[in-house]
Amino acid sequence: MTYLDLCKRFIEREYPAAEIAVIGGSTGRGDRTASSDIDLLVIGDDLFPDGGTSRAATYRFEGEVFEVFAYTHDGYAEWARGGISQHRPVIVHMLIEGEEVRGGGALTALREEWSAKLAEGPTADEHELALRRYVITDLLDDLRDATDELERNVIAWTLFSRVAELVLLTERHWIGTGKYLPRRLRDLDPARAERLAAPLLRGDLTVFAARADEELTRAGGRVQEGFVR
Repeated sequence: MTYLDLCKRFIEREYPAAEIAVIGGSTGRGDRTASSDIDLLVIGDDLFPDGGTSRAATYRFEGEVFEVFAYTHDGYAEWARGGISQHRPVIVHMLIEGEEVRGGGALTALREEWSAKLAEGPTADEHELALRRYVITDLLDDLRDATDELERNVIAWTLFSRVAELVLLTERHWIGTGKYLPRRLRDLDPARAERLAAPLLRGDLTVFAARADEELTRAGGRVQEGFVR
């Protein structure tokens, strides 16, 4: 199937006023799985007759599921800035990394604008990093003290996410949620990601706690007494 042609037909039916359209996710990258949907970023100032500025909606079209993220130009800028402030600029990555369906020069200009912001990396201030270290300190203590097997595993996986985010932010790399978090960590340093994840995957939570503690120390160490949240 030619997904580019399919997306063109979908846009013509649902968002004919789109000025810019980009296929993101696994379809845009060319590594779809059996359950992959089609992530589609759509931008245009005449998309919403009701005067709205953004919409996230799911459609079925010609046997495929479309996850659509639609914005006016101002709406896109607002949501993109929000993603950057949260260190997870999902729709900026979609814009820059996805496959063009519509856009031409307008898409090129928008990509240039947001590529510069993406290249800067996230900026987490010292208080935010300290707060993240505080949370990790507490999770580490909970993991080492827990005796219930279910509790230990839930804490351990939560700890992995928090540590991975801290690693990425201290290295000024963007974070992600779900499957994108380990992907971002591997993009930063495959060996470092493997060292942290391997004991967790084999169920050795004692060694995993030690690896998480290593990363905490590397980021500045434990935060506990005297910290004001």
